[in-house]
Amino acid sequence: MKIQLNNREEEFGFTQLTITELLAEKNFTFRMLVVKVNGELVKRHEFDQKLVKDGDDVMILHLITGG
Repeated sequence: MKIQLNNREEEFGFTQLTITELLAEKNFTFRMLVVKVNGELVKRHEFDQKLVKDGDDVMILHLITGG
């Protein structure tokens, strides 16, 4: 499957992935993440159910806090 991940084309050997699986595949380990699939915000409790499919546009951003 091919997707747009953070404005870059990525290819995976799967037909679909959950957000949780995608995060593990790409080694995103940050605690504070914002995820959008096709412009739609995905809440953290939905990461295990929300599927990413061929052609999807995914944005994964990590939030950094400081003071």
